[in-house]
Amino acid sequence: MIRIHVLGAAGGVTGSCYIVETSKARVMVDFGQFQGPDARGGSNLVMPPDIDRLSAVVLTHAHLDHSGRLPILCRNGYKGDIFATSASSDLTDAVLADAAGIQEQDAASENRRRERAGLEPIPPLFTRADAECIKARTRDCEYYKPIQVADGISILYREAGHILGATSIEMTVTDGGDTRKIVFSGDIGPKHVPILRDPDPPENADLVFLESTYGDREHPPMQPSLDQFIKIIRETIFNKQRVLIPAFAIGRTQLLLYYLGQAVREGKLQPDIPIYLDSPAAKRATLVYRKHGELYDADAAKLARTGNFEQDLKGFRIVESPAESRALNESWDPCVIIAGSGMAEGGRIVHHLRHNIWRRGTSLILVGYMAEGTMGRRLAQGAKQVYIFNDPIIVRANVYKIDGFSAHAGRAELLEWMSKLATGKPRVVLTHGDNGPRASLAQGLLERYGLKAELPMRGDVLSLA
Repeated sequence: MIRIHVLGAAGGVTGSCYIVETSKARVMVDFGQFQGPDARGGSNLVMPPDIDRLSAVVLTHAHLDHSGRLPILCRNGYKGDIFATSASSDLTDAVLADAAGIQEQDAASENRRRERAGLEPIPPLFTRADAECIKARTRDCEYYKPIQVADGISILYREAGHILGATSIEMTVTDGGDTRKIVFSGDIGPKHVPILRDPDPPENADLVFLESTYGDREHPPMQPSLDQFIKIIRETIFNKQRVLIPAFAIGRTQLLLYYLGQAVREGKLQPDIPIYLDSPAAKRATLVYRKHGELYDADAAKLARTGNFEQDLKGFRIVESPAESRALNESWDPCVIIAGSGMAEGGRIVHHLRHNIWRRGTSLILVGYMAEGTMGRRLAQGAKQVYIFNDPIIVRANVYKIDGFSAHAGRAELLEWMSKLATGKPRVVLTHGDNGPRASLAQGLLERYGLKAELPMRGDVLSLA
């Protein structure tokens, strides 16, 4: 009997993890970090049972909510292979190194506080040494080429259009005389996004795990969102104030740089506006994007032949060190600061928020999904005060939430992604979404295709008999 253990991103959007189990093999799909409320109670330290029986780990893409517990898995004894596309492997290396540095810094800061209070120190979630072990275990895979990952289990990677290297997975599973095809959508991107190729959904499956992040709503059209984004930056800089943009290091940052360069080429922004990229992971990710031009869409490939996406931004600078990052906050000069993390839950953006959101005239632009319980969500909902490093900070900045830049498909595109698969009437399981969006997408699947989707919670086990 084929069994699938749902171990994360069920009733929420973080901590993605599944284990496919047969009589001969156990394959894990993703092992991401929990963030926001889901991270409480030590969830990120809970390991799946029988790590020594895991045959392989298969990664859909590099984002922290899909890859962020891999160092802990290996630290706890996993010694097998990790399968990923080459771009995902490179990006995972970047994001885990950055996350480890943040974990070490945050633990050191918290332990100074605990020492003063007479409390025992706490370790970081994982260290840079833990993160460095992942690259050596990763096997680079090609798109659209079947790969045997375990006894009776093979996978095929398809384009997901979410970030560079992101995939949907077709998994063919044989147990005894029974062979089934299981599809893991991964995170599905919208169509016609610069740099990336469009998502390419599978055509048939027995069981589909479909993400539902935006299962209850559509994104605004891109052009009005882009016009608003550029207008806010232009007016804020004209008023000699600062723009803060929390951005995911992978995907969102590169897209913003693409659009900023485009605005300069179109004469909508001055080329000498000071723009600082303050994220070690985003710096490394940007270099990975340059390396893997073979995955670009046609327009990006054409632009890349003449240089980099940010080449027209004459005021663009990459912040190299913590000291340079701190120096940005010792000056009140007008500038644009793009920094991680995307949900404002950690990383260098938190320091920039602490030093700037209490100042009138500052513009804070939120350009991505903000999970429930994160500081980004509280700010998007109009919080007048937030706590940063246990200090209350009043919010006087102008806060803008722009949804058009999402790297996730909206409701209509998720339904369209299922169009070919639906003809075979597969079993459908909705994960990677809060319960409201999941329920809405389930209703859409029922109305459009007559498919009754399942909504599992963490810890549930599904069987294919």
